Amino acid sequence: MVKNVMSFGRSGLSDWVIQRVSAVILGIYFVGLLGYIVLTPDLGYSEWQALFSSTWMRIASLAALLALCAHAWIGMWTIATDYLNNYMVGSKGTVLRFLFQAASVLLIFIYLVWGVQILWGL
Repeated sequence: MVKNVMSFGRSGLSDWVIQRVSAVILGIYFVGLLGYIVLTPDLGYSEWQALFSSTWMRIASLAALLALCAHAWIGMWTIATDYLNNYMVGSKGTVLRFLFQAASVLLIFIYLVWGVQILWGL
């Protein structure tokens, strides 16, 4: 019998799609950032600050941050359900998986809040 292990009602297909879309968003963001670095030979603090103070870059950075958080959560969830189960670690597998997932969610949330504060200067 197949059972749903702490996935909050999502399917494997939705996880796969979210992870692929988030990877594309991250790829586009970092290629764009790398292009800016390559095309700006005299890159100093003032150019860097001007880039990240523009609204479009803040929005792009926020999209990349959200994509990174979604990508990380699905990856951590997959690791937890694949390797932290009763078959792999014994009778404490469920407790270990829960603690690992709770710690992952907490850290991802902290990084998200911290990233928003950095981006928007809250």
